[in-house]
Amino acid sequence: MPIDFLQAADIVAPQLLGCVLSHAGVSVRISEVEAYLGAEDAAAHTFRGKTPRNAAMFGPGGHMYVYLSYGIHRAGNIVCGPEGIGQGVLLRAGEVVSGAKIAQRRRGSKIPFSRLAQGPGNFGKTLGLELSDNHASIYGPSFLISERTQEPEWVCGPRVGISKNTEAPLRFWIPNDPTVSGLRGYPKV
Repeated sequence: MPIDFLQAADIVAPQLLGCVLSHAGVSVRISEVEAYLGAEDAAAHTFRGKTPRNAAMFGPGGHMYVYLSYGIHRAGNIVCGPEGIGQGVLLRAGEVVSGAKIAQRRRGSKIPFSRLAQGPGNFGKTLGLELSDNHASIYGPSFLISERTQEPEWVCGPRVGISKNTEAPLRFWIPNDPTVSGLRGYPKV
């Protein structure tokens, strides 16, 4: 069943686990994500309202929000919810399932395979995200999301790398997956 990206980010987030996102010659099976819930979530880029930087997050769902993180990395979210809501799912980690040579070239030859797309900035670099990908549809022409064939086991817990709303259980990941970026010991909710 296709994912309805007009749903809230915390509903969509676990549905993305096991899906494959393809872009610029590389395909990554998503293993870890975080939901950001707009105006009700102090950690969301959209918490304080719409700006030129975060405008893509205000919809509609099913598009990319690509931004510069720490002035260095290009990170990506898949926008969720109806237009005007400001929610999205941060792509935190995944496994390269095609285009490994391209991914290795982008990340460096000494990076272990399981770490190519580990962490939001590395995920973005592996996929070749550019700021010009902001607002692009995940259904083409430059991105393509493939539905998962079966639902993987997943767990959730607090998000990582943020300073606000830190205890919200809005990080979702596939347990024991070597590509997941950190803090693996939370129970399934």
